[in-house]
Amino acid sequence: MVRSKRSRPHDAGSSQPPQAKNPRLSTSQNNGPRSSLPAGGPSQPPPATQSVYAEEEDPIDLTQDDPQSSLELYGSLENKIVGVRYYNGVATPHELVVLRREAHNQYDSNAIRVDNVMGNQIGHLPRTVVAKLAPYVDRGALVLEAVLIGEKGYFDCPVRIYFYGTSDPVGRTKLEESLKADKLLKATQLKATRKEAEAVRKSTGLKSGTSSAGLGQEAIQREEQGATLQSLVSTSETFEVQRTDQLSNVLATGEEALENMPMAEQPEPLKSTLLPYQLQGLAWMIAKENPQVPAVKSTDVVQLWKRCSNNNSFQNLATSFVTNSPPQLLKGGILADDMGLGKTLQIISLILSQGLQDGPTLIVAPVTVLGNWEQQVKFHVKETHQPRVLPYHSSKQVSSADLKNSDIVITTYGKLLSESKVQNGAARLYSVNWRRVVLDEGHNIRNPSSQTAHAAHRLQATSRWLLTGTPIINGVKDFLSLLQFLKLKGGLEDEALFGQVISRPIRQLHDSHPDRSKAVKILAHLMKDICLRRRKDMKFVDLKLPPKAECVHRITFSKTEQPKYDAVLAEARGELEKYQASATKNQQGRYSSILERLLRLRQICNHWVLCKERVQNLLAFFEDQKVVALDPKNVAILQQALQFIIESQEECAICYEEIGLHEPVITACKHVFGRACITKAIQMQGKCPMCRADLKEESLVEPAPEHREEAGVDPEEASKSSKTEALVNILQATLKKERSKVVVFSQWTSYLNIVQQRLKDSNIPYTRIDGSMPKKARDASIESLNSDPDTRILLASLQVCSVGLNLVAADTVILADSWWAPAIEDQAVDRVHRLGQTRETTIWRLVVEGTIEERVLNIQTEKRRLVSEAFQEKSKKGKTKETRMADISKLLS
Repeated sequence: MVRSKRSRPHDAGSSQPPQAKNPRLSTSQNNGPRSSLPAGGPSQPPPATQSVYAEEEDPIDLTQDDPQSSLELYGSLENKIVGVRYYNGVATPHELVVLRREAHNQYDSNAIRVDNVMGNQIGHLPRTVVAKLAPYVDRGALVLEAVLIGEKGYFDCPVRIYFYGTSDPVGRTKLEESLKADKLLKATQLKATRKEAEAVRKSTGLKSGTSSAGLGQEAIQREEQGATLQSLVSTSETFEVQRTDQLSNVLATGEEALENMPMAEQPEPLKSTLLPYQLQGLAWMIAKENPQVPAVKSTDVVQLWKRCSNNNSFQNLATSFVTNSPPQLLKGGILADDMGLGKTLQIISLILSQGLQDGPTLIVAPVTVLGNWEQQVKFHVKETHQPRVLPYHSSKQVSSADLKNSDIVITTYGKLLSESKVQNGAARLYSVNWRRVVLDEGHNIRNPSSQTAHAAHRLQATSRWLLTGTPIINGVKDFLSLLQFLKLKGGLEDEALFGQVISRPIRQLHDSHPDRSKAVKILAHLMKDICLRRRKDMKFVDLKLPPKAECVHRITFSKTEQPKYDAVLAEARGELEKYQASATKNQQGRYSSILERLLRLRQICNHWVLCKERVQNLLAFFEDQKVVALDPKNVAILQQALQFIIESQEECAICYEEIGLHEPVITACKHVFGRACITKAIQMQGKCPMCRADLKEESLVEPAPEHREEAGVDPEEASKSSKTEALVNILQATLKKERSKVVVFSQWTSYLNIVQQRLKDSNIPYTRIDGSMPKKARDASIESLNSDPDTRILLASLQVCSVGLNLVAADTVILADSWWAPAIEDQAVDRVHRLGQTRETTIWRLVVEGTIEERVLNIQTEKRRLVSEAFQEKSKKGKTKETRMADISKLLS
């Protein structure tokens, strides 16, 4: 998108147009939008966002929001963009512009180029200015943003540059002194912005943590084996929670407007009769595949574009960019109906209603739901109109012609990812210009930096659709990758612009702040335009689902369990105090140690045996060995360490995909990667990307096979877990109810092993499903739950079973532990309470009183998103730790 006529000296300091290969090293920053800007530019600065940061190691990510969400404004500098005569980027006053660092510019290593929001270069900042700014930017001390404050001339263009930096009081003082010494900002301006920042910080401060005593609930003692289901319910707390994705619910179109949407005609090829709300969804999708720019003299806003008063140009509400040409509009959108409302059926209807002659539709889905798509097409479409469906996910030879000659091609995210790395014409999915691409469970690409997201973005298609009941799981930044896939144009598809215009104001500023209000309005405009969301509880949807009761069952530790928990809690608090008291020495080690203890505290609530061997103790055997000899004993230790990392939900250090979903392996040099990533690295350079040790494929250790029938758990030890006993009590009471079946969810397979052993000891039949099982075995477990009257309990991995499965054969759900993202829990619950459920559904949440679990529950009640931020123990670079330490303090209070 960036274009320059030819290289010019930096006089100017003209910069070469190519961008840095790593987007983390070349992120742009700009100002948030303003309405009714004065002629001289905005009176208040735009929200800050990610800058041109030098990449720094930070192996723990506690938030999916912008890493610079805690940055504060220091001041602004009015200057000019020079060299504009050499470039054709258009821009007008009050527009946001993008600053990009070009350390490798051949004329000036300090160069900072300036682009408009469409990626076209306008010019660059003057040599004298960047000589001072570049060192700050390169070491990550400053984030720069800019807005035009005057007309673009032949030689230059006036611009205002905003400076953002750390919110740490000590760090701010040091940075202010440096900026004054370099004569970049004046003392009066720094004093004023410091005062404003303190006011914002005070207004957005976290409330103090609520003690367990303040929850107003008595401790629930463990019941006797013969307890009835009624007695258990009577001693448990009713749990009322706003369903997941609250931001989507707030921003989406209101229920009255949804009820009055127009309906499409029933597609003739369809055998199944669409419900009224599904016909409305079909009409909406047809319209979104054929979007129109705002008409002349219209006040409509389409994908944030509106007609200017002269009727000859268009302006983007988010970035203020103005163009005389009709803007390019995305075709497609996000179908974000609640799980169980028939998103699959509505997409099949769209494919049939638009005709099959314009090319094939590609459906990308998790492997767990792959067969469901093929079955749904056969079930819902008349035999005389059956489309040509081609599953494409195995090693079976399929040509590009086969894909093009099909009506519907169904593939997996794994297949898409593998083909994205193939060259020489073997990437068949990329050789087709698809009529439409549909991403089922589209939130799988919510991390814009992941390889899966990049693979999806590269697909060629006329229309693009995302199906997800949770378009926003962790925070508004989840929405960014979805916009990039849909090919939104106008500026918000840029990570830095999205951060400064949307996610930072919403994340950091208080409700009444004008920047936050505007960010919410812009996001609401866009959400209502390209996202359709209906919920099961809406009256006009009328699914006639049976009622659902949610209970919190509180448990007390035994006398032997409490000291173990208290010991780890004391360790965690001690590490937190050391972290807060120290400056920089060994900060990273202490930070990781705090998070490791947080994980352990959660595991102890389930069963102390889960923490019997800590990963530090395991790997301590190898402290003096850079590369470990792979003898049987060492392999077993590495496998235990690998299992800990998988259950911690950490990410591959190369692609940032969650390690548990990415064929995890641990190397002989003690680093963990997805197999595909590390294999490619070995083939290219033969070394570990982390420590540069020599590696071969034989140096990779896979997870140990799970011998669930020989879990190795002492039955006597298992009986000592208060939570396990409470869980078994609920199971036994539920099984007294005729035909009731139960799904037990846990995020730790090691805990499922313990529960499984306990059920065997009590002669209670069960089946199981987790990520280690092949598809055939998973299908057999589901079939057993559905068809075998004697199989009444399913032990399920929360990660595997939260999407893509229909579990309406059960009427009871037990959540043994809290997931880091509450949306995942909600997805799991909706596997049972969905269309097709005919019985009242009961949800049990097991919580140990006076522990971190109780604090999590309280946080979920008052602000559920905090949990996903504070518990996201993952690995990424370029993120700050300080922003979430307050959350950790609250959890350990």
